[in-house]
Amino acid sequence: MSIFKTIMSKLGLGKKEEPAKNAAPARPAAKAPEYKPMTPMMKAPAQPAVPARPAAISEVDVVSKLEEMAKSHPEKLDWKVSIVDLLKLLGIDSSLEARKELATELGCPADLMADSAKMNVWLHKTVLRKIAENGGNIPKELLD
Repeated sequence: MSIFKTIMSKLGLGKKEEPAKNAAPARPAAKAPEYKPMTPMMKAPAQPAVPARPAAISEVDVVSKLEEMAKSHPEKLDWKVSIVDLLKLLGIDSSLEARKELATELGCPADLMADSAKMNVWLHKTVLRKIAENGGNIPKELLD
Protein backbone atom coordinates (compact mmCIF):
# COMPACT_ATOMS: atom_id res chain seq x y z
CA MET A 1 0.00 0.00 0.00
CA SER A 2 1.30 3.46 -0.84
CA ILE A 3 2.14 5.85 1.98
CA PHE A 4 -0.61 8.25 0.96
CA LYS A 5 -3.18 5.44 0.91
CA THR A 6 -2.01 4.51 4.40
CA ILE A 7 -2.58 8.12 5.52
CA MET A 8 -6.07 8.06 4.00
CA SER A 9 -6.86 4.74 5.62
CA LYS A 10 -5.74 5.93 9.07
CA LEU A 11 -8.06 8.92 8.70
CA GLY A 12 -11.02 6.81 7.57
CA LEU A 13 -10.94 8.20 4.03
CA GLY A 14 -10.73 6.54 0.64
CA LYS A 15 -12.46 3.60 -0.92
CA LYS A 16 -13.54 0.79 1.33
CA GLU A 17 -12.95 -2.43 -0.54
CA GLU A 18 -15.42 -5.20 0.16
CA PRO A 19 -14.02 -8.67 0.56
CA ALA A 20 -15.13 -11.00 -2.23
CA LYS A 21 -16.90 -13.36 0.18
CA ASN A 22 -19.29 -10.56 1.20
CA ALA A 23 -20.25 -9.78 -2.37
CA ALA A 24 -23.93 -10.14 -3.24
CA PRO A 25 -24.77 -13.39 -5.02
CA ALA A 26 -25.28 -13.10 -8.75
CA ARG A 27 -28.92 -12.78 -9.78
CA PRO A 28 -30.29 -14.61 -12.78
CA ALA A 29 -30.60 -12.40 -15.84
CA ALA A 30 -33.98 -10.77 -16.26
CA LYS A 31 -36.06 -11.95 -19.17
CA ALA A 32 -35.79 -9.53 -22.08
CA PRO A 33 -39.07 -7.79 -22.91
CA GLU A 34 -40.85 -9.06 -25.94
CA TYR A 35 -40.27 -6.93 -29.07
CA LYS A 36 -43.36 -5.18 -30.35
CA PRO A 37 -43.06 -2.84 -33.34
CA MET A 38 -44.42 0.66 -32.78
CA THR A 39 -47.47 1.72 -34.69
CA PRO A 40 -48.00 5.35 -35.72
CA MET A 41 -50.45 5.82 -32.80
CA MET A 42 -47.93 4.68 -30.15
CA LYS A 43 -45.55 7.09 -28.42
CA ALA A 44 -41.99 6.32 -27.42
CA PRO A 45 -41.53 5.91 -23.66
CA ALA A 46 -40.57 9.13 -21.89
CA GLN A 47 -36.89 9.57 -21.06
CA PRO A 48 -35.90 10.87 -17.63
CA ALA A 49 -35.31 14.63 -17.85
CA VAL A 50 -32.40 14.77 -15.40
CA PRO A 51 -29.75 12.06 -15.10
CA ALA A 52 -29.16 10.68 -11.63
CA ARG A 53 -26.35 12.42 -9.71
CA PRO A 54 -23.51 10.39 -8.28
CA ALA A 55 -23.49 10.10 -4.51
CA ALA A 56 -21.55 12.87 -2.80
CA ILE A 57 -18.34 12.01 -0.98
CA SER A 58 -19.07 12.05 2.72
CA GLU A 59 -16.88 14.48 4.57
CA VAL A 60 -14.70 13.15 7.37
CA ASP A 61 -13.90 15.43 10.31
CA VAL A 62 -10.14 15.05 9.95
CA VAL A 63 -9.30 17.96 12.24
CA SER A 64 -11.28 16.50 15.15
CA LYS A 65 -9.75 13.07 14.58
CA LEU A 66 -6.22 14.44 14.56
CA GLU A 67 -6.81 16.68 17.58
CA GLU A 68 -8.19 13.71 19.53
CA MET A 69 -5.19 11.60 18.55
CA ALA A 70 -2.83 14.44 19.56
CA LYS A 71 -4.37 14.62 23.06
CA SER A 72 -3.43 11.02 23.77
CA HIS A 73 -0.03 11.06 22.04
CA PRO A 74 2.98 11.03 24.40
CA GLU A 75 4.77 13.76 22.39
CA LYS A 76 3.46 17.28 21.79
CA LEU A 77 3.02 17.26 18.01
CA ASP A 78 2.18 20.21 15.76
CA TRP A 79 0.51 18.32 12.89
CA LYS A 80 -0.96 21.55 11.46
CA VAL A 81 2.54 22.77 10.52
CA SER A 82 4.83 19.74 10.34
CA ILE A 83 4.63 16.76 8.00
CA VAL A 84 6.92 14.86 10.40
CA ASP A 85 4.50 15.46 13.27
CA LEU A 86 1.50 14.56 11.10
CA LEU A 87 3.08 11.24 10.13
CA LYS A 88 4.13 10.51 13.74
CA LEU A 89 0.61 11.23 14.94
CA LEU A 90 -0.76 8.73 12.44
CA GLY A 91 1.83 6.12 13.43
CA ILE A 92 3.51 6.22 10.02
CA ASP A 93 7.27 6.21 9.41
CA SER A 94 8.38 9.86 9.37
CA SER A 95 12.01 9.27 8.42
CA LEU A 96 13.58 11.34 5.65
CA GLU A 97 13.57 8.26 3.42
CA ALA A 98 9.84 7.71 3.98
CA ARG A 99 9.08 11.40 3.38
CA LYS A 100 11.09 11.32 0.14
CA GLU A 101 9.11 8.25 -0.93
CA LEU A 102 5.83 10.05 -0.16
CA ALA A 103 7.03 13.19 -1.96
CA THR A 104 7.92 11.12 -5.03
CA GLU A 105 4.53 9.38 -4.88
CA LEU A 106 2.75 12.77 -4.84
CA GLY A 107 4.89 14.31 -7.61
CA CYS A 108 7.17 16.69 -5.72
CA PRO A 109 9.31 18.82 -8.09
CA ALA A 110 12.96 17.67 -8.23
CA ASP A 111 14.33 21.05 -7.13
CA LEU A 112 12.36 20.80 -3.86
CA MET A 113 13.46 17.21 -3.28
CA ALA A 114 17.07 18.44 -3.06
CA ASP A 115 16.24 20.64 -0.03
CA SER A 116 14.54 18.67 2.76
CA ALA A 117 13.06 21.78 4.42
CA LYS A 118 11.42 22.93 1.17
CA MET A 119 10.30 19.38 0.42
CA ASN A 120 8.70 19.10 3.88
CA VAL A 121 6.73 22.34 3.42
CA TRP A 122 5.55 21.24 -0.04
CA LEU A 123 4.73 17.77 1.23
CA HIS A 124 2.70 19.00 4.21
CA LYS A 125 0.60 21.34 2.04
CA THR A 126 0.14 18.68 -0.64
CA VAL A 127 -0.91 15.97 1.82
CA LEU A 128 -3.47 18.28 3.46
CA ARG A 129 -4.79 19.39 0.04
CA LYS A 130 -5.15 15.79 -1.14
CA ILE A 131 -6.91 14.82 2.10
CA ALA A 132 -9.37 17.67 1.46
CA GLU A 133 -9.85 16.53 -2.16
CA ASN A 134 -10.77 13.09 -0.86
CA GLY A 135 -13.47 14.11 1.61
CA GLY A 136 -11.49 15.44 4.58
CA ASN A 137 -12.53 18.76 6.14
CA ILE A 138 -9.23 20.62 6.14
CA PRO A 139 -9.65 24.34 7.02
CA LYS A 140 -8.72 26.78 4.25
CA GLU A 141 -6.03 28.42 6.38
CA LEU A 142 -4.12 25.12 6.39
CA LEU A 143 -4.41 24.82 2.62
CA ASP A 144 -2.96 28.26 1.74
